[in-house]
Amino acid sequence: MTDFSKTRHMFDIPAGMIYLNGNSLGPMPKAAPKAINSFLMDEWRTELVRGWNTKNWFMQSNTLGDRLGRLMGAPAGSTVVGDTLSIRVFQAVAAALALAPDRRVILSDSGNFPTDLYMVEGLMGLRDVGYELRTPAPEDILDHITQEVATVMVTEVDYRSGRKHDMQAIIKKAHSVGATVVWDLAHSIGAIPVDVYGTDADFAVGCTYKFLNAGPGGPAFIYVAPRLLDKVEPVLSGWFAHEAPFAFDLNFRPMPGKIDRMRIGTPSIAAFSLLEAALDIWDGVDMLDLRSRSMELSQALIAGVEAKCPGLTLASPRDPEQRGSHVAFEFEHGYACMQALIAQGVIGDFRAPNIMRFGITPLFTSLEDIAHAVDILANILSAKTWQSPKFQNKALVT
Repeated sequence: MTDFSKTRHMFDIPAGMIYLNGNSLGPMPKAAPKAINSFLMDEWRTELVRGWNTKNWFMQSNTLGDRLGRLMGAPAGSTVVGDTLSIRVFQAVAAALALAPDRRVILSDSGNFPTDLYMVEGLMGLRDVGYELRTPAPEDILDHITQEVATVMVTEVDYRSGRKHDMQAIIKKAHSVGATVVWDLAHSIGAIPVDVYGTDADFAVGCTYKFLNAGPGGPAFIYVAPRLLDKVEPVLSGWFAHEAPFAFDLNFRPMPGKIDRMRIGTPSIAAFSLLEAALDIWDGVDMLDLRSRSMELSQALIAGVEAKCPGLTLASPRDPEQRGSHVAFEFEHGYACMQALIAQGVIGDFRAPNIMRFGITPLFTSLEDIAHAVDILANILSAKTWQSPKFQNKALVT
């Protein structure tokens, strides 16, 4: 059994704060300062350029990819880390389209995270060969998977409501008509059990700064099914993906049959040191235990809010099996109310138009935290504290 009291003490959360926003940015692991200082003083300072060999920086995209891959059921050699999630979305969708050159439909849904759709729009503009992006309602996506579709691009867990797609059903339907699927696991990895290999996923991408706690702008990752590694096209053909990067050939030759072909350019080794410290915490975590505790905590939050906080309406699926690891409530004055909560040390966030969002992160969140947060929210609503003018003006980041 996973000892969550032990993992709680591995994070540096300010005293008196109840942090319910790990679905947006995870808190700092206590090991992070030592990790970054070790990189600075024991690697960069002493090794300089030699570190690419002596500290194995050149292969960290792969070694960290394998460590991270364990959390989503990826076999060794199928995941690399680096770049941003937006770049990885572009890379994965472009590779998926190259596998179906005669098809022109990219299928997503209207609940997908907007940047995923923006990246696809940009890709379609570059290709300019008549691609079409279709975005039906999330619950209707299965009905729209037809033989016209080249690839299905979906975020497994909806960033607003927490609604969870049935990825196994989507993959099965897509494969039955000759399409591929690109998963965005930004709100899945580190939040719910994921099995990319067992579900026969084609591609998966995600970030590490949410539930994985690698810090703001932590590196992204991409997974490619081993059965595709000898044929997938690295459209973003950077030198780290070359068969012989230090031969400095003028023409690109992708690394044959390896996930290395999905590397792009020089990664941030400093950021890798923080990711490594964050992944150390996960070595003692069983994902089934995590899921069980997440459901317990989320059910406690829902029950508490519905009993004590009139005016808030559950915006997430009520069945815990149908949602990820954050819970959303609709409230007409959600932004101001969230600012009032934050002012009292309960950190959640707001998503337009009226969603108050709370991350359920068992690594450091307890039932006592949930109960205390509900009581503070109830007092804010009762006293109408959110009406204060200081809570009305929207900040740049909500």
